[in-house]
Amino acid sequence: MAFDRKIPGDLARSLAGRAREQQQDRRETSSAFRRETFTLPRADAREKARELLNAFPKQAYMTEIESWRELSDGRIEFTMRRLPTAD
Repeated sequence: MAFDRKIPGDLARSLAGRAREQQQDRRETSSAFRRETFTLPRADAREKARELLNAFPKQAYMTEIESWRELSDGRIEFTMRRLPTAD
């Protein structure tokens, strides 16, 4: 049973190739939606989310809050996702 001897450069090239493929896959699958990330105080975050949901209704743009989290300083970070145009 023979083992292939790999040098660090082989490993680096292999990992870089995988990273490029994953980035390309992400771009192809997420290109249909427009995403915007905001970091705002809680009250401002609610207002901004309502503003975007009113401007881009879910029925036409499939608008939704994709993810959100509360930061240690009390601000809210959230990502809104929507289609760029309505049908």
